[in-house]
Amino acid sequence: MIGQLTGNILEKHPPMVLLEVYGVGYEINMPMTCFYKLPELNKKTTIFIHFIVRKDIQLLFGFNSKQERILFRELIKVTGIGPKLALSILSSMSAKQFIISIEQEEINTLIKLPGVGKKTARHLIIEMKDVFKKMYNGLCENNAEFTIINSSISSITDVEAEAIAALIALGYKSKEAQKMIIGLDKSNEKNCENLIKIALRKIV
Repeated sequence: MIGQLTGNILEKHPPMVLLEVYGVGYEINMPMTCFYKLPELNKKTTIFIHFIVRKDIQLLFGFNSKQERILFRELIKVTGIGPKLALSILSSMSAKQFIISIEQEEINTLIKLPGVGKKTARHLIIEMKDVFKKMYNGLCENNAEFTIINSSISSITDVEAEAIAALIALGYKSKEAQKMIIGLDKSNEKNCENLIKIALRKIV
């Protein structure tokens, strides 16, 4: 299975990019939110791939980060969501905006997405909220032993440290993750999962 490709960009025809890797050109479909972040033609880049094989066709879907690919893979597991619709959803809003829409159960926002009606929006909210909960819990548990790089922060709690580690695992830089968590009003939040949710809402 193809997991990632690194090569030179030969052509860009939204939403498809042609990437040359050792003389072979790969046609990769990307969400527009990822497509517009690509470098110029003839520049080298790395694209994270989700590879779909069917009887009559092979399709490559590409993303700028592993986190975006994870979201795509979870999306196509949702009832009524296929690869093309998942690509359309992620083309219409960033991964962060989508997460917030699901967390806050914004059906009116979701039904504005191409191909998404009320029934599909409800499926998205029900199924993706459960996915995010497991994801947050997993990130917190897997980073329980994380040590803050910036030793000048002496008042940080273990829960805050876990939340920062989880954000780093989601692709944020260490300083950025620290700033996101440390600046929150945490008087009523003692849970790593909740801190992550609040931090993500603040940046949208």
